[in-house]
Amino acid sequence: MLDSLPSFARLEAELGKLPGIGRKTAARLAFYLLRTTENDVEALASALLEMRRNVSFCQRCYHIAEGSLCQVCKSSTREQHCLCIVQEPQDLLAIERSHSYSGLYHVLHGALSPLDGVGPDDLKIPQLLRRLEHEPIEEIILATNFTVEGEATALYLAKLCREKGIQVTRLAHGIPSGSDLEYIDAGTVQQAVAGRRAF
Repeated sequence: MLDSLPSFARLEAELGKLPGIGRKTAARLAFYLLRTTENDVEALASALLEMRRNVSFCQRCYHIAEGSLCQVCKSSTREQHCLCIVQEPQDLLAIERSHSYSGLYHVLHGALSPLDGVGPDDLKIPQLLRRLEHEPIEEIILATNFTVEGEATALYLAKLCREKGIQVTRLAHGIPSGSDLEYIDAGTVQQAVAGRRAF
């Protein structure tokens, strides 16, 4: 029935292209925009265009930036000898929210996944290797996700970095604070036991 409304159907189709937005959610968003004011819709459209025109990726670490370098790479107060490698810009933001790290970053924009045809050259790994040649990096923190692809990526990068004589560490993982053991999956418990430390 909505196919007889081409403008509405087009908006629904465009919204449906967004990650995590199915057909029902796209329709719900389209109905919301139909009910809101024209000024609100124009403000949204303007914000989308402005973001697309002004935001790109940092030429050094590949985080999001307005300009050639992101705020982290521009900062003179960041620790220059430590480099944290993450899969996506959202991962960098999560670490920054924790206020637990003051070094530099490198964003891979994905993880190795041979079954999906994603190899080292499809990620920002060649750019990482160039950075390691030209920057005084002494420690690499591997902060890839704890998935099969993330672990494979971490192992691959650890080998490359160790060959260059750089210390490699990995984010700790295991049982979240405040959790009951009986509700934790076996894999997480296994990792926590294997990664135990002195108390």
